[in-house]
Amino acid sequence: MKPTTRGTLAAVVTGVAATVGAAGPAAAAGTVPVPVPLGGVSHALDMELPRLGAELPLLKPGAPEGPRYVTGRLLPDRALPQLPVSSGLPGLDARAPLPHVLGDGGFDHLDVDAPAGDLRALAPGLSVDAPLTAPDGDNFGLPSAKLPEAGVVAPVLQTVAGGNLATGPGL
Repeated sequence: MKPTTRGTLAAVVTGVAATVGAAGPAAAAGTVPVPVPLGGVSHALDMELPRLGAELPLLKPGAPEGPRYVTGRLLPDRALPQLPVSSGLPGLDARAPLPHVLGDGGFDHLDVDAPAGDLRALAPGLSVDAPLTAPDGDNFGLPSAKLPEAGVVAPVLQTVAGGNLATGPGL
């Protein structure tokens, strides 16, 4: 193999390895940080502005449960299955100056920290049954008529949210 080809191949392999290495932590974290740059406005107005940052969650759809067959019904239970989705609640990190109302005119700070939390959800589902019963041996193998059944399986939402609100001296 020529040295030029060997160098090109090494550069390509290095680039692919760097890309794969950088994509892993972002996908594993499940959130994307979103800083709000207010530094230029602070310098332009010559005043202290809040510092803001957020975390946006990435949606991760799951595999739905298949229909369940129940004895005595012609159609399976949960004809339209529920789709599981896992994600997170958006996070917030804010720090704002808080002027003294009484005193020397200095500043304190107000700090809000609400980290991104896990969120698990199930979309609504549908459960229906036909207006016929299963074949009946006493009725020459013919099904009997009955009232149709339809129901909506309620959505499910599970999360634990948390946060901190603090004040303190200085900026």
